[in-house]
Amino acid sequence: MNLTGKLLIAMPGMGDPRFAHSVVLMCAHSPDGAMGLIINKPTQDLRMRDLLEQLSIQASQQIGNRPVHFGGPVEHGRGFVLHDRGYTSAISSLDVNDDFAMTATLDILEDLARGNGPERALLALGYAGWGPGQLEAELAENGWLTCDADFKLVFDTPDPAKWEAALAHLGVSPLMLSPEAGHA
Repeated sequence: MNLTGKLLIAMPGMGDPRFAHSVVLMCAHSPDGAMGLIINKPTQDLRMRDLLEQLSIQASQQIGNRPVHFGGPVEHGRGFVLHDRGYTSAISSLDVNDDFAMTATLDILEDLARGNGPERALLALGYAGWGPGQLEAELAENGWLTCDADFKLVFDTPDPAKWEAALAHLGVSPLMLSPEAGHA
Protein backbone atom coordinates (compact mmCIF):
# COMPACT_ATOMS: atom_id res chain seq x y z
CA MET A 1 0.00 0.00 0.00
CA ASN A 2 1.34 3.41 -0.98
CA LEU A 3 -0.71 6.41 0.12
CA THR A 4 1.55 9.08 -1.41
CA GLY A 5 -0.68 11.74 -2.96
CA LYS A 6 -3.81 10.48 -1.17
CA LEU A 7 -5.88 12.11 1.56
CA LEU A 8 -6.25 10.72 5.05
CA ILE A 9 -9.55 11.64 6.67
CA ALA A 10 -9.68 11.35 10.47
CA MET A 11 -12.46 9.14 11.80
CA PRO A 12 -14.68 10.47 14.62
CA GLY A 13 -12.96 8.21 17.17
CA MET A 14 -9.50 9.66 16.51
CA GLY A 15 -7.83 9.52 19.91
CA ASP A 16 -5.31 12.31 19.30
CA PRO A 17 -7.08 15.70 19.56
CA ARG A 18 -4.46 17.30 17.28
CA PHE A 19 -5.87 15.15 14.46
CA ALA A 20 -9.59 15.40 15.27
CA HIS A 21 -11.51 16.14 12.05
CA SER A 22 -8.21 16.43 10.17
CA VAL A 23 -7.61 15.99 6.47
CA VAL A 24 -4.00 15.11 5.70
CA LEU A 25 -2.43 15.19 2.25
CA MET A 26 0.17 12.41 2.19
CA CYS A 27 3.44 13.69 0.72
CA ALA A 28 5.43 10.48 1.12
CA HIS A 29 4.65 6.90 2.17
CA SER A 30 6.98 3.91 2.08
CA PRO A 31 7.94 0.94 4.27
CA ASP A 32 10.25 3.38 6.12
CA GLY A 33 7.35 5.57 7.28
CA ALA A 34 5.02 8.32 6.12
CA MET A 35 4.81 12.11 6.03
CA GLY A 36 1.88 14.40 5.32
CA LEU A 37 0.47 17.86 5.90
CA ILE A 38 -2.80 18.66 7.65
CA ILE A 39 -4.61 20.88 5.13
CA ASN A 40 -7.67 22.03 7.08
CA LYS A 41 -6.36 23.51 10.33
CA PRO A 42 -5.25 27.13 9.98
CA THR A 43 -3.42 28.59 12.94
CA GLN A 44 -5.44 31.15 14.84
CA ASP A 45 -2.78 33.78 15.35
CA LEU A 46 -0.38 33.62 12.41
CA ARG A 47 -0.85 34.76 8.80
CA MET A 48 1.59 34.41 5.92
CA ARG A 49 2.31 38.14 5.92
CA ASP A 50 3.31 37.90 9.64
CA LEU A 51 5.59 34.95 8.96
CA LEU A 52 7.30 36.71 6.06
CA GLU A 53 7.83 39.76 8.26
CA GLN A 54 9.40 37.58 10.98
CA LEU A 55 11.77 36.19 8.32
CA SER A 56 12.59 39.71 7.07
CA ILE A 57 11.09 38.96 3.66
CA GLN A 58 9.43 41.97 2.00
CA ALA A 59 5.92 40.96 0.87
CA SER A 60 4.03 42.37 -2.09
CA GLN A 61 0.36 43.35 -1.76
CA GLN A 62 -0.58 40.14 -3.60
CA ILE A 63 0.10 38.09 -0.46
CA GLY A 64 -3.10 39.34 1.10
CA ASN A 65 -4.13 37.66 4.32
CA ARG A 66 -3.35 34.00 3.59
CA PRO A 67 -3.44 31.69 6.60
CA VAL A 68 -0.60 29.58 7.91
CA HIS A 69 -1.77 26.03 8.67
CA PHE A 70 -0.90 23.64 11.48
CA GLY A 71 0.71 20.97 9.30
CA GLY A 72 1.18 18.51 12.14
CA PRO A 73 2.90 18.00 15.49
CA VAL A 74 6.37 17.11 14.16
CA GLU A 75 8.93 19.92 13.73
CA HIS A 76 6.27 22.59 14.20
CA GLY A 77 8.90 25.30 13.78
CA ARG A 78 9.67 24.18 10.23
CA GLY A 79 7.70 25.45 7.24
CA PHE A 80 6.36 23.47 4.30
CA VAL A 81 4.54 24.75 1.24
CA LEU A 82 2.15 22.40 -0.55
CA HIS A 83 1.64 23.71 -4.05
CA ASP A 84 0.67 23.00 -7.65
CA ARG A 85 3.19 21.32 -9.95
CA GLY A 86 3.53 24.44 -12.11
CA TYR A 87 6.22 25.73 -9.74
CA THR A 88 9.59 24.14 -8.98
CA SER A 89 11.99 25.49 -6.42
CA ALA A 90 15.47 26.35 -7.66
CA ILE A 91 16.76 24.43 -4.63
CA SER A 92 14.44 21.49 -4.03
CA SER A 93 10.81 20.51 -4.51
CA LEU A 94 9.30 17.09 -3.87
CA ASP A 95 6.87 15.96 -6.55
CA VAL A 96 4.05 14.29 -4.62
CA ASN A 97 1.99 13.24 -7.65
CA ASP A 98 0.79 14.73 -10.96
CA ASP A 99 -1.09 17.54 -9.16
CA PHE A 100 0.89 18.39 -6.03
CA ALA A 101 4.43 19.21 -4.99
CA MET A 102 5.93 20.24 -1.68
CA THR A 103 8.79 22.64 -1.02
CA ALA A 104 10.45 23.25 2.34
CA THR A 105 13.15 25.75 1.37
CA LEU A 106 13.15 29.50 1.97
CA ASP A 107 13.23 30.35 -1.75
CA ILE A 108 9.56 29.49 -2.20
CA LEU A 109 8.59 32.01 0.48
CA GLU A 110 10.73 34.64 -1.23
CA ASP A 111 9.08 33.81 -4.56
CA LEU A 112 5.60 33.94 -3.02
CA ALA A 113 6.41 37.31 -1.43
CA ARG A 114 7.43 38.73 -4.84
CA GLY A 115 4.41 37.24 -6.60
CA ASN A 116 6.56 34.71 -8.50
CA GLY A 117 5.64 31.62 -6.51
CA PRO A 118 3.20 28.86 -7.32
CA GLU A 119 -0.27 29.78 -8.48
CA ARG A 120 -1.80 27.62 -5.75
CA ALA A 121 -0.09 27.17 -2.38
CA LEU A 122 -0.84 26.21 1.20
CA LEU A 123 1.74 27.09 3.86
CA ALA A 124 2.04 24.83 6.90
CA LEU A 125 4.20 24.79 10.00
CA GLY A 126 5.08 21.27 11.12
CA TYR A 127 4.06 17.97 9.59
CA ALA A 128 2.37 14.70 10.45
CA GLY A 129 4.81 11.81 10.56
CA TRP A 130 4.54 8.08 11.14
CA GLY A 131 7.26 5.50 11.74
CA PRO A 132 7.44 2.16 9.89
CA GLY A 133 4.07 0.37 10.12
CA GLN A 134 2.53 3.01 12.40
CA LEU A 135 0.12 4.47 9.82
CA GLU A 136 -0.91 1.00 8.65
CA ALA A 137 -1.75 0.12 12.28
CA GLU A 138 -3.84 3.29 12.64
CA LEU A 139 -5.70 2.42 9.43
CA ALA A 140 -6.37 -1.11 10.70
CA GLU A 141 -7.74 0.35 13.95
CA ASN A 142 -10.26 2.51 12.06
CA GLY A 143 -8.38 5.75 12.69
CA TRP A 144 -8.46 7.00 9.10
CA LEU A 145 -10.31 6.76 5.83
CA THR A 146 -8.40 7.32 2.59
CA CYS A 147 -9.35 8.79 -0.76
CA ASP A 148 -7.76 10.35 -3.82
CA ALA A 149 -6.62 13.92 -3.30
CA ASP A 150 -8.80 16.36 -5.18
CA PHE A 151 -7.07 19.59 -6.30
CA LYS A 152 -10.17 21.74 -5.76
CA LEU A 153 -10.82 20.24 -2.34
CA VAL A 154 -7.25 20.99 -1.23
CA PHE A 155 -6.95 24.52 -2.59
CA ASP A 156 -10.49 25.87 -3.14
CA THR A 157 -12.61 24.44 -0.34
CA PRO A 158 -12.77 26.58 2.83
CA ASP A 159 -10.80 24.98 5.67
CA PRO A 160 -13.82 24.36 7.97
CA ALA A 161 -15.58 22.45 5.16
CA LYS A 162 -12.68 20.23 4.01
CA TRP A 163 -13.35 17.31 6.38
CA GLU A 164 -16.97 16.91 5.30
CA ALA A 165 -16.05 17.58 1.65
CA ALA A 166 -13.43 14.81 1.77
CA LEU A 167 -16.01 12.42 3.22
CA ALA A 168 -18.50 13.47 0.52
CA HIS A 169 -15.79 12.70 -2.06
CA LEU A 170 -16.08 9.09 -0.80
CA GLY A 171 -19.88 9.24 -0.73
CA VAL A 172 -19.91 9.07 3.08
CA SER A 173 -22.01 11.17 5.45
CA PRO A 174 -20.39 12.07 8.80
CA LEU A 175 -23.60 10.89 10.49
CA MET A 176 -22.94 7.36 9.18
CA LEU A 177 -19.51 7.07 10.79
CA SER A 178 -18.86 5.16 13.98
CA PRO A 179 -15.84 5.70 16.20
CA GLU A 180 -15.66 1.95 16.82
CA ALA A 181 -13.51 -0.38 14.72
CA GLY A 182 -15.11 -3.52 13.38
CA HIS A 183 -13.17 -6.71 12.80
CA ALA A 184 -14.55 -9.86 11.24
